[in-house]
Amino acid sequence: MKFRLTVLIVFSLCLSNVFADEGMWLLGNLKKNKQTDRVMRELGLQMPVNKLYNPKKPSLKDAVVSFGGFCSGVVVSEDGLVFTNHHCGFSSVQQHSSVEHDYLKNGFVAHSRAEELPNPELYVRFLLRTEDVTKRVLGAVKPSMSEMERSSAVDSMMMVIGGEVSLKDSTLLGVVDAYYGGNEFWLSVYRDFNDVRLVFAPPSSIGKFGWDTDNWIWPRHTGDFCVFRIYADRKNRPADYSPDNVPYHPEYVAPISLDGYKEGSFCMTIGYPGSTERYLSSFGIEEMMNNSNQAQIDIRGVKQAIWKREMDSKDSIRIKYASKYDESSNYWKNSIGVNRAIRKLGILDKKREMEQEIRRWIQQNPEEREKLLQLFTDLELNYKNRREVNRAQAYFIESFLYGPELVQLALKILNFDFEGEQKAVIAGLKDIVEQYSNLDLDIDKEVFTALLKEYRSKVDTTFLPEIYHTIAQKYNGDEKAFVDSLYASSELTTPRGLKRFLERDTTYQIFDDPAISLGIDMLTMLFDMNMQTQAPTTEIIRGERLLNGAIRRMYASRNFYPDANSTMRLSFGTVCGYTPFDGAEYDYYTTTKGVLEKVKAHVGDVDFAVQPELVSLLSSRNFGRYADEKGEMKVCFISNNDITGGNSGSAMFNSKGELLGLAFDGNWEAMSSDILYEPKMQRTIGVDVRYILFMIEKYGKAGNLIKELNIIN
Repeated sequence: MKFRLTVLIVFSLCLSNVFADEGMWLLGNLKKNKQTDRVMRELGLQMPVNKLYNPKKPSLKDAVVSFGGFCSGVVVSEDGLVFTNHHCGFSSVQQHSSVEHDYLKNGFVAHSRAEELPNPELYVRFLLRTEDVTKRVLGAVKPSMSEMERSSAVDSMMMVIGGEVSLKDSTLLGVVDAYYGGNEFWLSVYRDFNDVRLVFAPPSSIGKFGWDTDNWIWPRHTGDFCVFRIYADRKNRPADYSPDNVPYHPEYVAPISLDGYKEGSFCMTIGYPGSTERYLSSFGIEEMMNNSNQAQIDIRGVKQAIWKREMDSKDSIRIKYASKYDESSNYWKNSIGVNRAIRKLGILDKKREMEQEIRRWIQQNPEEREKLLQLFTDLELNYKNRREVNRAQAYFIESFLYGPELVQLALKILNFDFEGEQKAVIAGLKDIVEQYSNLDLDIDKEVFTALLKEYRSKVDTTFLPEIYHTIAQKYNGDEKAFVDSLYASSELTTPRGLKRFLERDTTYQIFDDPAISLGIDMLTMLFDMNMQTQAPTTEIIRGERLLNGAIRRMYASRNFYPDANSTMRLSFGTVCGYTPFDGAEYDYYTTTKGVLEKVKAHVGDVDFAVQPELVSLLSSRNFGRYADEKGEMKVCFISNNDITGGNSGSAMFNSKGELLGLAFDGNWEAMSSDILYEPKMQRTIGVDVRYILFMIEKYGKAGNLIKELNIIN
């Protein structure tokens, strides 16, 4: 009895909203969510719910944007200024950089509107409203349907409902997303703005201070921010880039607080978290660890070592590879941290204990027993049936589809719809040409050679594509000789082959190009792997959906937040420190003192190298109105808000809806948080808005931008 009670307690703590700081909540459902509303108010929220989200009147959600579809941001001026993270704007800064104008190294400041730099591939997305469409979507599902038939019917209805929105108003986009493992469906109505211009970027020594060394680590001293501006046509409507466009005037502008925070201060985060797997079975977690995560760790580690060596040796290479290295290494270190945290925090054991309790509940309820008696047996069997192929597939994707850029270019060309809408074709071709401009063939050849060896060492011989037979027979097992020959004979190593194809040069048949042929072989291999896993994968999707539903029925009286799925969410909690291990206690903020200490302690380490003028500025301690009550300049702070990837750039608000800072990272000790929330450990790392303003005004000498902001003194 004692064991059962213990398990029940553990299960309750992990899956219910016991902890005030747990959960990524749908704003459109807050009015009905009385429990969450009550807890927020107990923690200190001073705003009514309809000031957070209101589809009919301006509200706080109208100041929050999805930035490029991969990050979040917040609108801070009547003329459309947007604050987001430096790493969210990193690729845009990189695209505008050159050896002569090294904005990555030196930063960028637009001192006038005319100097703001356009980014045609970038957009921001505003949420207008959400609507529960579950009944309508599931109305297309019949009891007799197989899982694949069900999936097809659901997908079709989701497309229909979403499409209806743009038929009524061409400036709107309707997207239906699945929640709770496919048990609920909500429509989100958005408006996109495609003219987004770079206004301010600090040097990477500020925006990326600590680089890989400090990534995912607290204490942190990174000024991770960037400033963009949204432009619209003269009627304030979305418009593609044009010199005639004018700054966008938003529905709502986030006020900025200079009061800061204290231990225990209420803090809420609004943004667009990408994905979590809080309801995933233990079998799914085990597969994630051993397959996709381990493949990222192994393969990206090899690739990045080559990139980093060359980036450190040449500025031109550093600029070319900065953005893709940053993106790759972020996920690489994340996978390392996730696997480490799963083991250290005993996540699998906790999940198995939960599942054991669910098993008992199913056994004790006749209705549930009739439907779910084989639930866990089937899940275990289906995960087992796809284990080896899934592992090989993970290594295959990392080694070849995300590995050599020549292969990536070939696949992009193969999948390109040259007969599509002109706007999409132009954008797609620009993307391909951009990839060419950031490619060094010698580096790519070395990467390809290394990954051929690494992939072969990690998988069974049955999963080796045809190129390994070619290497063995034609090149005597010499991977480098094969790669050299491929790059020498392919026209796709430069845009020339693509140009000849587009111009319909009859002397060049693109499908005879060895890189294209290789791409086709890779797609064929991937298709074969997908077919091998199709049956168990279909059953796994069904089983995980049933498990998700069972959990919610088991605790029907409690509120359950859905997993993140790149839709707008609110999380809340308090500013607070934590104890990472016995004998250590981390404070809830850092100051510029720590920046100077790290610079001094890491002399010669490029991760902590900063411009002398920054050292001088911080050493002077002339922080003005941006100092705290002790005269210190806070750099970063932490809260127990619940976030994940995609939340980068999310606004962190106080109890009055005033901006405190921008979320940009999580902490190393709780890297398993996408799977299981750990209340004692999980923290959101944010950059203090006062540090942002100080850098803009004092370092960037862009007082004109400060004047645009609604600063609450």
